[in-house]
Amino acid sequence: MAATPRHQTLSLLLVDDHAVVRSGLANMLSTQPGFRVLAEVGDGEAAVEAVRTLSPDVVLLDLVMPGMGGIDCLRRLKEVNRDLKVLMLTSSDIGSDVRAAISAGADGYVTKTVSSVELIDAIRAVARGSRWLSEEVKRLLDESEPATELTPREREVLQLLRKGMSNPDIGSLLGITPRTAKAHVAALLVKLQAQDRAEAVARGFERGLLRP
Repeated sequence: MAATPRHQTLSLLLVDDHAVVRSGLANMLSTQPGFRVLAEVGDGEAAVEAVRTLSPDVVLLDLVMPGMGGIDCLRRLKEVNRDLKVLMLTSSDIGSDVRAAISAGADGYVTKTVSSVELIDAIRAVARGSRWLSEEVKRLLDESEPATELTPREREVLQLLRKGMSNPDIGSLLGITPRTAKAHVAALLVKLQAQDRAEAVARGFERGLLRP
């Protein structure tokens, strides 16, 4: 995906069940050049409806909410708009939550301890199509790392990423759906601690999973 032009305004949807948090975020982000907060909502159902009607560029989504949880909401949002960018902004600092969010399609994950500068960088990064994990989140994954061995299928997908293939192309070649291919790519990014496909390939060479 091409980089977002610097002059383009990014439209944002804020999803958090705490009104004070939403208000604070809205006030801070509204003062930043290139950002426009379309709406702020307090639950998953409202978020899904807002994405349908407002078509934001980026959603900032809490993980823990009453009713529809953040992971289920994330999946619903991606069903409504598969190109939607979703940045998880949550108080959860559990490695398994990070992995669950990335596997469900999150484009980035930061905790609520993040600085305003890094949050702005994260929003812009996911809008450009990059995956963003804060340094704190990377540390959480390192400390709670389960198995990092790639499955045989993930190794196949990594080889195809090396060739620059898209999710539909990977799916067609391997006889799986583009959605399944995307899930394998997401799992690779988590296991290889990579922000994007290019970094995953680089990590593959570093770990000896790919050969020159």
